[in-house]
Amino acid sequence: MSDLVTANRRQAGLTALYLGIFAMVWFSVPAAEQPLRALLVVGSIVALLTAVVGGVLSSRLRGAGNPRDRAADRPYLLIVVAEFAAAGLGAAVLVAANWSEYVPVLVCLVVGLHFFPLAPLLRDPLLRPLGVALCLVAVAGLVTGLASAVSAGLVIGVGAGVLLLAYAVQALIRAYRPA
Repeated sequence: MSDLVTANRRQAGLTALYLGIFAMVWFSVPAAEQPLRALLVVGSIVALLTAVVGGVLSSRLRGAGNPRDRAADRPYLLIVVAEFAAAGLGAAVLVAANWSEYVPVLVCLVVGLHFFPLAPLLRDPLLRPLGVALCLVAVAGLVTGLASAVSAGLVIGVGAGVLLLAYAVQALIRAYRPA
């Protein structure tokens, strides 16, 4: 197996690990009645298993192939810190304004937007459509929350969870498909 293939597989494993964990978190956001609650629990379990498989894959390939790209570490860290700062400060403002039900909308939007600068950095152009899809989920959650009795958090939790889990699974499929 070439160094590039090994590095790509390791990156896919890390993607599955991180996005699997975050999918699990999103599935736990909404309060839902049965049978949707049971489906969210199943989604959380599948997301956790996906994260575990991704973690095992990335740890097995650690040190194999190309060395870690230390030049990308700083911009990656800056993007993630900016994401957490924007989501945290925005959430604090929404809570202070007594609009806490829209915190998931803001967080989903920020998460979607953060994939745009990450796509070139991680050399994964498919992160852009994921970012667009998450931004659309944020808009759908906002509109639904404002225009109906369905909570924005329910729309966001289900939508973001499904998108992140699907992306994590496709990353694993890419990793395990023959080079």
